[in-house]
Amino acid sequence: MLLWGMSFVWTAIVLEYYQPVTIIFLRLVISTLFLFSWVWIFQKKEKIQRKDYKLFFISALFNPFFYFLGENYGVKFTSPTISAVLIATIPLFAPIVAYVKFKEKLNWLNVVGILISFAGILIMLLNRNMQLNASPIGLFALLIAVFSAVSYVVYLKVLSGRYSPFFIIAIQNLIGLIYFLPVFLIFDFNDFIHIKPDIGVIWSLIALAVLCSSFAFVAFTIATREIGVSKSNVFANLIPVFTGVFSFLVIGEELNLQKLAGIIIVVGGVFFSQIKKPIQIGGFNRY
Repeated sequence: MLLWGMSFVWTAIVLEYYQPVTIIFLRLVISTLFLFSWVWIFQKKEKIQRKDYKLFFISALFNPFFYFLGENYGVKFTSPTISAVLIATIPLFAPIVAYVKFKEKLNWLNVVGILISFAGILIMLLNRNMQLNASPIGLFALLIAVFSAVSYVVYLKVLSGRYSPFFIIAIQNLIGLIYFLPVFLIFDFNDFIHIKPDIGVIWSLIALAVLCSSFAFVAFTIATREIGVSKSNVFANLIPVFTGVFSFLVIGEELNLQKLAGIIIVVGGVFFSQIKKPIQIGGFNRY
């Protein structure tokens, strides 16, 4: 979540030079090369089972294809912090999907934690007049990203029990690269070949590819496998916390008392959302 929180700021930096589709395409090219190199050097060979080809192609359609389109256009038309806040609504929908598909249950403390975190998100998102100042186009794009992320995690849960995390993300990024190739060639290629990026943009692209599209997704795959869909997605509430701090430090976005209060509430909510069912030990309730 720390890396994904930073990704919104790096995306905002790269958007000063490239269009969203170009950013995603370059990000996937670098990430795919890195991940397959990692798998080839450090891991034993794996082969996709025939029954899982469909799962890989559908999961890659949701993420990286639809998710990255929604996220990047969201950052373009709103701001890094607002985009991160909207993405952090994923935990509100993930438990519903997890219950329907995997029968994962949350106790009342977990539910309270989710609601507390969402309250913190609203505090960060709304201004003093309780109004949301953001582009409808950007918000719509971010809602597409949220829907895609919730749908994607269902397939990720299944695949994570059959393949290693690095292999899963490598294959999904490769398929996503195939999905994005015609879009990139038709809409963005002519602009791309005439742009000369500076070192800051190149570094941001590499960070997005290696840290965010590779290591962050591998870490999330492990988390989904170990603690389940609902609890792993609750941590998405931390994304706007990291984005708000990182935006303040790197690009000078305002970090006022209202946002700081929201950050504290979000962290508290995440803590509650991870508390396990109470048990009786020596006459005391322990969690």
